[in-house]
Amino acid sequence: MSDTAPAPPRMPQPPPVRPGTSAHRVPARVRVIAVVLLLAALTAVVVCTLRADDGQGGPGRLLPAGYAVAWALFAASAWAVRTVPARAATGLVLAGAAAVALAGLAGPPRTSTDMYRYVWDGRVQAAGISPYARPPAAPELARLRDGWLFPAEDSCRGWGLTRTDSGLCSRINRPTVPTIYPPVAEGWFLAVDLLSSPGDRHKPLQAGGALLAFGTTAALLAVLRRRGDPDRAPARAALWAWCPAVPFEAVDNAHIDTLGVLLAVLALGTATAGARRGALLGAAAAVKLLPLLALPGALSGERGAGRVLRTVSAAAAVIALAYLPYAFASGAGVLGYLPGYLAEEGYQPDAVRRFALLRLLLPDAAAGAAAGVLIVLAALYVWRRGDPARPWRGALMLTGTALLLVSPNYPWYSLLLVGLVALDGRWEWLTVTFAGTALYLGGPLLPGFPLQAVTYGTAAVCVASGAWLRTAAARRLLRRSPRS
Repeated sequence: MSDTAPAPPRMPQPPPVRPGTSAHRVPARVRVIAVVLLLAALTAVVVCTLRADDGQGGPGRLLPAGYAVAWALFAASAWAVRTVPARAATGLVLAGAAAVALAGLAGPPRTSTDMYRYVWDGRVQAAGISPYARPPAAPELARLRDGWLFPAEDSCRGWGLTRTDSGLCSRINRPTVPTIYPPVAEGWFLAVDLLSSPGDRHKPLQAGGALLAFGTTAALLAVLRRRGDPDRAPARAALWAWCPAVPFEAVDNAHIDTLGVLLAVLALGTATAGARRGALLGAAAAVKLLPLLALPGALSGERGAGRVLRTVSAAAAVIALAYLPYAFASGAGVLGYLPGYLAEEGYQPDAVRRFALLRLLLPDAAAGAAAGVLIVLAALYVWRRGDPARPWRGALMLTGTALLLVSPNYPWYSLLLVGLVALDGRWEWLTVTFAGTALYLGGPLLPGFPLQAVTYGTAAVCVASGAWLRTAAARRLLRRSPRS
């Protein structure tokens, strides 16, 4: 049986714009010009923000302001493009995606040092060494160090620099422990290193992030035009292409999560439940673990045990095969520092750095277990009751619910959520991404303020309100329809 997804039945089209409405009165050319101006402003704001501040190196007040303006312009652009004819809108989405991604190349990483670990992992692998075997500070790897990743001890000052107990200065965070990244991510780091020239520093990974971001936009357009409503495809793809999380996190900070987003979009949009979809989701999970949350959505409404087994086993096989060569080189330490990272970041049962909303209702020690139970229940609901024609809808619900329950302060964790929002069009879930961004940037500026609970609580209210409004609109539509 083929794994190629059949196109679902064409959805009913919205009623045409009636003469006399505001959208009808404004000429199409004017609407296009308005979107172009908004995108130009968004691109300029991204460039100015990345060149004007170094994130945590100074007071850091300009950076949050730039992010806020960028999000406002994004919202206006995404709203305005909805009234542009589909062909013109497609061109705008692609041109805007390229401009916004290129804007992310305007400066070095501003709010995250993860990319420096990516560079190091690629360099170590190019030297024939497993990144899971030894930490960057290991004496055996001293020959691979340079003055960029490991500045002189007397200049070890400023944002993003770490000094070990032995006095070694490094731009790499946690230089005394091995890497945490899964093997497909490590393969990307190696590929970028092999394609780079000495002295290129951060630019190759940023350029790779821009290519992945633009590739995801193209994939979204293709999937939505084939499996959704072609007229609405550009406006939905814009929710990824122009989202400020893309230039700031996928490009400037070069977060590897973008590769996982692309693979997840291809898995949910180009294959049915089966070996092909499972293999793509397994590859996505071998970039970052978060795409595993898309698996119940990928199996939405699936009752056949054979197809479920093929999907799950293909995903597991891809993950195992990706780890296999590193396991031969690193043995039992093939997971690197991943278990320690999860404990350090507050995911153990008694942690109080996560689960902000649940901790409003439950004791701190019970919040983690409660989050796990709720995520499992949501996964079962998505699997049993999800829409098989739109597997991304269940994946969006589960991924967004997990982020709300866990309430991480790293905005790049929700890049997958942005891609799923673009597939499904439920833009209210983007407030979860904005919540993580506000928490990450605003936390240092508001010490003692319960920003985690406020930001994610607001996002939860927005998501619930969006769901209620959609349901109310559907009921009104049913009441207006003629009786059969």
